[in-house]
Amino acid sequence: MSQQINDKWKSILGKLEEQFGKKLDMNAILLIIGIRELGSLKEKFTKEEKVRLMHIAVCRLFSTSGYYELVGVNYKGWPQWKRVKDLPFVDVFEQETLLRHHIVTYFEEEQIYD
Repeated sequence: MSQQINDKWKSILGKLEEQFGKKLDMNAILLIIGIRELGSLKEKFTKEEKVRLMHIAVCRLFSTSGYYELVGVNYKGWPQWKRVKDLPFVDVFEQETLLRHHIVTYFEEEQIYD
């Protein structure tokens, strides 16, 4: 990961920690992005809904690289994505790096924490 991306990643983590009052892991960040993309907040999400929210986040993040495409929303208002091409095979460390890079891009594109 480039130093610039790494610095932006650390800045995002710091701002999220400040906003939520605790340190967040990757799953929590994906959950936040998923909820944001859903556009609807409720008091409590079920475990299944949380998994779906994280999936929505991953699809949204990787859509910028052409791996997923938004096809619409279902009858409950949840975004529906289709995979356009396979994600590259990477090890766990590279996967984390790839996610971080896409999260930084997402925060920049959405102008979050400018």
